[in-house]
Amino acid sequence: MEEHVNWDEKMVRVDGKLYPCGTSVAMSIIGGKWKMVIIYHLREGRMRYNELRKSMPMVTERTLSLQLKQLEADGLVARQVYTDKPPLRVEYALTPFGETLLPILKALGEWGEQVAQERGEWIKVD
Repeated sequence: MEEHVNWDEKMVRVDGKLYPCGTSVAMSIIGGKWKMVIIYHLREGRMRYNELRKSMPMVTERTLSLQLKQLEADGLVARQVYTDKPPLRVEYALTPFGETLLPILKALGEWGEQVAQERGEWIKVD
C-alpha cells in the first residue's frame, strides 16, 4: 500500500537535518553576521588568519575563529597549515564549493550598495 505524500508539506534532508526549503538550507550554511564577509575577503585568494583579522576589525578573534571553523566544516573554506619552517603559518582559501557563492555574493553586495546609496551616508572612520 502506497503512502500518500502531501507535497505542500515536503521537506529536504541535507547532512541529516531537515529543512522546509532551499533558502533554509542556504541560510544554515551561510547565515550569521560574518560568514559572507569572510567569503568576501577570501574571494581574491588565500589569506592568513591575521590578514583576515586586520581586514575585519569589527569582528572578535573568537567569532572569526568559530566562523572559519564552521565554514571549513561546511566545505566552503579550506585551511592549510604550513609547518615546514617556524613560525607555523595557517592560510584560508575558498574551496570550489565556496567559489559557487561568489555570484550570489556579488549580487548581494550590489544590492547592499544600492541600499547604502538610498538610505545611508558614507563617513570617514579614523
